[in-house]
Amino acid sequence: MGWRAEALAWDAFQASFQAMGLERGSAFGSAALRRIGPLTPVHNIARINMQRCFPDASRPEIDRLLERMWDNFGRLIGENANMRHYRPETYDKHAEIAGEEIVLDLERQGQPYILVGGHFANWEVMGAAIAKLRLNCNITYRHANNPLIDKRILDTRHAYGIKLLTAKGGVGAKQLLANLREGVSVALMNDQKMNDGIAAPFFGHDAMTASGPSKMAIRFGAPIVPIGVRRLGGTRFRVTFYEPLPDAQADDKAEAVLEMVTRINQWVEARIIEAPEQWFWVHRRWDKSIYRKDAGSSSSTSAGSI
Repeated sequence: MGWRAEALAWDAFQASFQAMGLERGSAFGSAALRRIGPLTPVHNIARINMQRCFPDASRPEIDRLLERMWDNFGRLIGENANMRHYRPETYDKHAEIAGEEIVLDLERQGQPYILVGGHFANWEVMGAAIAKLRLNCNITYRHANNPLIDKRILDTRHAYGIKLLTAKGGVGAKQLLANLREGVSVALMNDQKMNDGIAAPFFGHDAMTASGPSKMAIRFGAPIVPIGVRRLGGTRFRVTFYEPLPDAQADDKAEAVLEMVTRINQWVEARIIEAPEQWFWVHRRWDKSIYRKDAGSSSSTSAGSI
């Protein structure tokens, strides 16, 4: 009963944004989240994250960045209900792709690769780009707790062109290994906390980071190709495929994995610095104790700029 009630609420929420259309839905989401977002508990999580990443930023600078973050996040909500506009046949009207020759060359060579991305701008547009290019790639996703809503999300993604989707977890990990063994590439997000990952530097602080993509790259000799998305303005985006990360140089396997995870974190850092308002700041990237400890000092100021 609870799942059905949640699914009905989800359907009503999605339908309201679909009725607005892409542009109006994005603008309405922005206006709503810029007003509501600062009143939520995760606003302080985002502030603490920003202060850890940009310790020299003043409070007014952080405040401006937080407002722009809610603008982006609100737009994402309005856009995700209208992802039909990013189907392969209409994708070019709303987004552009750069660096696609990198993955297309690998596919022509029959070389499976590992796409590693992050929660930037509207990350669904990256999946739509994979569909647009018809890449032979299996995308992982975090399944929704409610199976009815999870099915709706999957149906939406299938509707804008994504064919291969694997939920995260033990079974999903086995599927990814099987994909690479069969020559199918895989795509994963690698910018959020993973409790059973490894500690690697992130903006000068160790952060538990998923090591799966790095381990798979070393095991199968598959290149790690970063993929990012940038909001260019309104509902228009640019998805970029970057040059593969350099192979690990360490002979010891554990050291090699840490080397690759660190390189992924460095790539994520660089993308955040380019457009800090477009990252998913409301996630607890570090240990929970950081947020309890810093909660009382989140109103402090410091000199500097972002």
